[in-house]
This record gives sequence, structure tokens and C-alpha cells, in this order.
Amino acid sequence: MRLALTPETGAESPGAQTASLFQEPSLSPHEKKIYKVLKADEAMHLDEIIEKLELELSSSEIFAAMFELELAGKVKQRPGKNFVRSFSLTCF
Repeated sequence: MRLALTPETGAESPGAQTASLFQEPSLSPHEKKIYKVLKADEAMHLDEIIEKLELELSSSEIFAAMFELELAGKVKQRPGKNFVRSFSLTCF
């Protein structure tokens, strides 16, 4: 997949698949499970997230996925290891 701002080379067809700069990146299966548990309007402590997902994911998988979600800007950490979903307003 190529970014829309990358110039097209002669070897590629004009219909080659391009990624939009504004397209949401896909989440891993672990990240999706965590993202579904979190709310945008209510902080949840990390221990509570682990408790809710303990039958599906190990704590190390949750820590790794939380880190990736935070780096991607999908979740925000609040004081005291509390997490909330991030949200962005899109105007079209």
C-alpha cells in the first residue's frame, strides 16, 4: 500500500491501491478487545481493564496493547493509571 502523497512510478497501474492520510489505522485483535472495554467519558483503572479481560488476554498482552494504543493516540492515560478512549471530531 502506498501513501497518496507518494509519486506514482511507471511500473504501477493508475488504479493501484493507495492509503489516505486520514484513514484510521487498523487495530490488532488485542487492541480491539481493549478498545471495546474502554469508554470516552469514564476513566477505567488498568487493574479493572486486566480484570475484565483476564480470560481472554494475559496481563503482558494487555500492557503491550495499551502501550500501542497510547502511542497511536487511541487512548489517553490519566493520573493514577486510569485510561479513557481518545476521540477526534471530523468535519466534512
